[in-house]
Amino acid sequence: MRFLERERTTLAKLLPDLDPALREIPLLDLERPGSPGIRHFRDSGGPGLLVPESHQGRGATALDALRVQRAIGSRSPSLAVATTMHHFSMATLVGLGGLGDGLEWTLIEGVAAGDRIVASGFAEGRSGAGVLDPSMTATVTPDGIRINGVKRPCSLARSMDVLTAGLVIPREDGQGDELAVALVPADSEGLSVSGFWSSTFLAGAESEQVTLTDVLVPPELVLRTATTSGERLDELQTAGLVWFQVLMTGSYLGAASALVERVLLNERVPDHERVRLFVETEAAMATAEGVARRVDAGELDESALAQALCVRYGVQDALARIVPRAVELLGGLNFMTSDEVGHLAASANGLSLHPPSRSRMTAPFGAYLADGPLAIA
Repeated sequence: MRFLERERTTLAKLLPDLDPALREIPLLDLERPGSPGIRHFRDSGGPGLLVPESHQGRGATALDALRVQRAIGSRSPSLAVATTMHHFSMATLVGLGGLGDGLEWTLIEGVAAGDRIVASGFAEGRSGAGVLDPSMTATVTPDGIRINGVKRPCSLARSMDVLTAGLVIPREDGQGDELAVALVPADSEGLSVSGFWSSTFLAGAESEQVTLTDVLVPPELVLRTATTSGERLDELQTAGLVWFQVLMTGSYLGAASALVERVLLNERVPDHERVRLFVETEAAMATAEGVARRVDAGELDESALAQALCVRYGVQDALARIVPRAVELLGGLNFMTSDEVGHLAASANGLSLHPPSRSRMTAPFGAYLADGPLAIA
């Protein structure tokens, strides 16, 4: 087994044109605002990665997707993080396809067949909110649903074709409210994108502010769930969070792997140091693969979410050891003569910034260990 061989082989199988295109572009060009990486992702068929082949997608398993994200992250951390948000949205829509009446699959097929980029307007960045809990307000009108709200940061903001948004709207039978998902075309009147991300790190992910002001979404682009929060949809929220942890973990492991790969190719670094980095990085990946295999086995329950979070936090700790050691072994000359090493090191630390943070999950995990339900803080 060569370093990153499985990951790049999987990427070549599912999206054969993507890695060759990314290899031709300098890392810092892929990481800047206006990066060509998202365009290459679209052109390679990446938007349909998680869509079943029967619905015009690539049919990737969770294990495939984890390996793809690590491979992409080793070429461009920004692209890996950004596309994780697309895949998170698609995994949620595919999950809704199992709850709905078939309209969901028509929309999913449209994304895959048209290689459309989907940005996430779900509430995954808000403490205490489920992934489908509303982050925007909605008003029912005779012509459809009018939406108001702001999502920031919103990855893929400048390249998206569609924005997904969780809403609470009245049930059609008048018996209370229900959760729904709106698919908002990016060219909708009242939708605007403005600057938000001022850091140079991960700038290629297009994580900007998206504002919706009285945006009208027609009924055929609103997916009703016939459930309220706390009912059956909790299973879908759990599944979405598991997918999010797995794919984001793979993306940041990819950024760290780009540094480790440079060390492994440097013959001046002692063998014992290279082997040590290799073993620790692969051990971290193996724990993430364990969660992905549970997803592929259909185990998308509370236990799987607990494991996914534990693995994600464990990988954070591993990266905190791996990244500084890789930078040290590459030496000061590499650091001083190129921005790439410093950029990769800073980018790889971003995993700890995604919700739910470990500090906020301390009390919920304590309750879970005492046989309580697992709450997301």
